Amino acid sequence: MEHLKLASNHRLNREYKLCILGEGAVGKTSLATQFIQGIFISKYDPTIEDVFKKIVEIDGKQFIVEILDTAGMENFTVMRDLYIENSDGFAIVYSITSLVTFNQLHLIYNQIMNIKKEQTAMVLVGNKVDLSHMKRIVHRDKGQTLADEWMCPFYETSAKDSINVDEVII
Repeated sequence: MEHLKLASNHRLNREYKLCILGEGAVGKTSLATQFIQGIFISKYDPTIEDVFKKIVEIDGKQFIVEILDTAGMENFTVMRDLYIENSDGFAIVYSITSLVTFNQLHLIYNQIMNIKKEQTAMVLVGNKVDLSHMKRIVHRDKGQTLADEWMCPFYETSAKDSINVDEVII
């Protein structure tokens, strides 16, 4: 949680609010569920909004991580500004199997920057790496280049196989 640690230390109650943003069907709910419950649910059920909480220990201190799992970016645009305003950090997610979801990332980033007005804790996430051998469309170097431009960490993840899920959130 090195990339999120600075923002979380300002709260006396050690609660950290992470907002997961991205297009529909990129695996936002699957990442949250894998982190909180350690399970993967393969059936796709579009999310309107879910909040998950988990107590984690970092450097001997306990933190409450609250994860706001949002609707796909094409839905509920009015609520998105409020999510962004009230969050401490962001996981911006795309699917490595969809160029469309990657191409929408700048809209998400710009919306965060317009509301937060300053650099904020975020991580770029290329999800569904378990499908890379047969369906990869967005190559790792594209994600890394974008993360370098945004000056944020980048991870490729698999909610299904629990690859880099904890690293993204903590």
